[in-house]
Amino acid sequence: MKSLVLFRAALAAIFALCAAIPGSAAPPSVAPNGTYVLRPARVFTAGDAAVHTGWVVVVAGEKIAAVGPAAAVQIPAGAVAIDLPDATLLPGLMDLHSHLFLHPYDETLWNDQVLKEPVEYRTIAAVRFAEQTVRSGFTTLRDLGTEGAGYADLSLKRAIEEGLIPGPRLEVATLAIVATGCYGPGPRGFRPDLVLPKGAEEVSGTAQILAAVREQAGHGADWIKVYADYRCGPRGGQVPTFTQDELNVLVEAAHSLGAKVAAHAQTAEGMRRAILAGVETIEHGYGGTEEVFELMAARGVAFLPTLAADTAYAQYFDGYVPGKTPPTEGMKQAEKAFQLAKKAGVTIGCGSDVGVFAHGTSWKELDTMVRYGMTPTEALLSATYVAAKILGWQDRLGSIRPGYIADLVAVAGDPTKEITAVKDVRFVMKGGAVVRGVE
Repeated sequence: MKSLVLFRAALAAIFALCAAIPGSAAPPSVAPNGTYVLRPARVFTAGDAAVHTGWVVVVAGEKIAAVGPAAAVQIPAGAVAIDLPDATLLPGLMDLHSHLFLHPYDETLWNDQVLKEPVEYRTIAAVRFAEQTVRSGFTTLRDLGTEGAGYADLSLKRAIEEGLIPGPRLEVATLAIVATGCYGPGPRGFRPDLVLPKGAEEVSGTAQILAAVREQAGHGADWIKVYADYRCGPRGGQVPTFTQDELNVLVEAAHSLGAKVAAHAQTAEGMRRAILAGVETIEHGYGGTEEVFELMAARGVAFLPTLAADTAYAQYFDGYVPGKTPPTEGMKQAEKAFQLAKKAGVTIGCGSDVGVFAHGTSWKELDTMVRYGMTPTEALLSATYVAAKILGWQDRLGSIRPGYIADLVAVAGDPTKEITAVKDVRFVMKGGAVVRGVE
């Protein structure tokens, strides 16, 4: 505990020092009275599938004050006008499966990041990744585990909330929970007597599960992440790693403490056990069957398909070259699972596993969703209204409505016609403050 306190104090000092360095990026200028009128070519409110031309959005303080046709909206005196020609204004985008404490595996393999990069170094990198993320128009992330960086995500979240650094709104999962012997680094491939740091907290049995859930939630984990299956056992293949009773105990304990549960699950049986235990979300789901996705839909469990990460793995390790080589078997399996989930009526949110690939490029998940069968509008909703609903924030974020928090992004062109428009960000506002000015 003492070391954690010292680390947090040191991190705060680093942030303060960076802010004082001459030449550091200054915050964008603000309206003297905190009131803006945004005038884009189009507004996509995420309240429906329509794109509205000739609309304006008024922001007062951190909230949206008005939205509608320019002729019908009263503009407050002194409001600063921001023109966004040929741009579409959207609610701030959300990525509900991210890892700010990782960077692409073609830069550094996962094992080497966990074993060789100090937590302090990874935290400083995460500060940079957080800024890249919010400037890319993703104003909210759910970060699903620090992958061996302890509780550093809590300090990152606090620094963003206190305005020490720029970054997205964060919901965090801290350590994550795995079955003993079923997560890296190792144990396979290393000496049996070598004790290695792990990328998540190992537990066996309900007593250790309860202790881990209580400790992580006690530190401030918004979500408990559990690996319902993973590469484990004598053959090292993907297998369920917790019994049904163990998962039931984990979910009940988390819910009693006010935390939600996200389950990494790639096998049909791992998914089934997690769904029956009452988790809120399933991550990946590449091996999901028609029956499992129908069970998800019936139980109201949301799906974060992480398609962009699967494509990145194919590029790093399986020789896939976009536009030049055919999809790998893994990519085909991920596409099939996505289509089965969509057919079954499962709630599908935007969750990319960014960190496996470069931060600031979460838009790749939306692009892949469209290539695999969603309309551009459905993909946009997955990263706005649907994502907010998964978080339980649909009463204040995810739509452009009066009274909602002013998290807004403007992109060039019309993403309801061509989804890749979301990568061309021209303006970002978070909580009524301009994060990225007009470009």
